[in-house]
Amino acid sequence: MTENIPSPKPVRASRINIAQLMQPEHANNLGNVHGGWIMKLVDEAGALACMRHAQRRVVTVAVDSLVFREPIKIGDLVILNAEVTYAGRTSLEAEVQVLAENPITGDRTHTNTAYLLYVALDDEGRPTPVPQLITETEDEKNRMIKAQERQKHRLAQK
Repeated sequence: MTENIPSPKPVRASRINIAQLMQPEHANNLGNVHGGWIMKLVDEAGALACMRHAQRRVVTVAVDSLVFREPIKIGDLVILNAEVTYAGRTSLEAEVQVLAENPITGDRTHTNTAYLLYVALDDEGRPTPVPQLITETEDEKNRMIKAQERQKHRLAQK
């Protein structure tokens, strides 16, 4: 059986930006946004970037790191910027940057960066080939090299 290998795509084709106002129902016991809510948004943003790249459904395989550096407050606008940083045969890594913005002052705080791994699925729910990733800038090339190192580390953990 020959696989239908999709044409390579640039990083920019996967970019996704999501913004959501944090409401009282998103609060934890301290009155800040619950970390689990941010994790959900991060996973959705990463999955959307990977779906945009692969033009397939994806499932989450791993979350490498999600460190909360700053609290996000109720009333903040949470901005998630995601893009694909690595494409293997069937797997993709997305980098998701999380910013908290005060919508009144416009002040922004980078709260965390997360790296998530997904696998693209065909119509029967089996892993399926994804387009290779084309890097167009030095920054994209450097991020892809770091992503390849993270992928080697993930595979060594198996």
